[in-house]
Amino acid sequence: MKITFVLNGIKKEIDAAPDRRVVDILREDLGLTGTKEGCGAGECGACTILVGDEPRLSCLMLAAQLEGLNITTVEGLSKDGELHTLQQAFAGSGAVQCGFCTPGMLMTALAFLKKNPHPDRAAIREALSGNLCRCTGYQKIIDAVETAARTLSGKENS
Repeated sequence: MKITFVLNGIKKEIDAAPDRRVVDILREDLGLTGTKEGCGAGECGACTILVGDEPRLSCLMLAAQLEGLNITTVEGLSKDGELHTLQQAFAGSGAVQCGFCTPGMLMTALAFLKKNPHPDRAAIREALSGNLCRCTGYQKIIDAVETAARTLSGKENS
């Protein structure tokens, strides 16, 4: 089945079985290995991508669902070699340890901050509740999202 969609700002046309999982297409066919597969059952959030501005679990999406969509993966965050504000905040806050959960956390946090640019810590915690981290712990991740929110808010006002 021919499927046309926009991936990280670039129009793509792929030929894939309609029931193939999006996480597999991204990783195996398109070489975008930033998106991770943790559980394969929609429980951990490691495979989170953005569909438009909404976070979606790519392990639960099928190829046929890609048709006509605008998809952003973690590879689409940086621009011209510059890390996105969220990526900088994660690195600066020590919110990355093994890095396995980081792409999903980043994508979920980005979607959240687009809807809630001035969150409190409780709202950040709630927004990230579907993403599991086994190494870093959540305090540094929440710190990073809080830092990114302040930085992004400052850019909006300047």
